[in-house]
Amino acid sequence: MNKFALTLVVIGALNWLLVGLFQFDLVAAIFGGQTAVLSRIIYTLIGLSGIWCISLLFRERITP
Repeated sequence: MNKFALTLVVIGALNWLLVGLFQFDLVAAIFGGQTAVLSRIIYTLIGLSGIWCISLLFRERITP
């Protein structure tokens, strides 16, 4: 679950990089616009993954 969430957060970050540099929303371009149902699902999954990844900041790391 952690790797999946982190992957979606990275995808979201790269999408925001494209928005910031080129005013191009890759998620919207692929899935039919910002208001398309599929785009909204992707945005929601990325947002939930970001919330999940907050918990990674506070977990203790077990060293071998």
